[in-house]
Amino acid sequence: MQLDHTFTVPADPDDAWKLFHDLDRVAPCMPGAVLDTLDADSFTGRVKVKVGAVQMSYRGEGTVTRDDAARSMLLDLSGSEIRGAGTASATVTATLTADPAGTRVRVRTDLDITGRPAQFGRGIMTEVGDRIVQQFATRLEELLRDAGPTASAESTTGTTKTLQGRVAPEPEAIDLGAAALPVLLRKAAAPTAAVLCAVVVLQVLRRRSRR
Repeated sequence: MQLDHTFTVPADPDDAWKLFHDLDRVAPCMPGAVLDTLDADSFTGRVKVKVGAVQMSYRGEGTVTRDDAARSMLLDLSGSEIRGAGTASATVTATLTADPAGTRVRVRTDLDITGRPAQFGRGIMTEVGDRIVQQFATRLEELLRDAGPTASAESTTGTTKTLQGRVAPEPEAIDLGAAALPVLLRKAAAPTAAVLCAVVVLQVLRRRSRR
């Protein structure tokens, strides 16, 4: 499944690109995710999602490859449910370009997912992706505004980062049920309308038969 998203952040492309070099600062902007370890261009982390009353936690790993000349980065991600048989893998390409509002970020995701979330299909997954990217963009904008792009390429090219010796907190679950609800309602609209029409027709026929 391929998903495409675009958003803008209020920062110069060079400054935004410097920030994208520091996964330790960018990762917390992603809803539902925490970064556990960061070793040069490799990392591990966790993601938690919620569908109604059901919660699913994933543990995974990834690598990042950057093209400084093109201001493009490639994330190769894979993970599996901590309690369950579901798996997820993705290749994410993010490209930064100049924009009148600052920097335009284009994100293309090639996603392969199994287990319970796979039942949603492309329409709902696109809706979910849109909402997650919107939250990510908002948090990234706040980070740029409040802290500034102090990261440099050196932040990802040294020894293993212990993330300042702290224990990563438990991620706050992404509520996929809430994100998927509008799509589910739109999908249910046509069948519901058909049922209502059938009820009306039956009532008309019954009235005529009584006459």
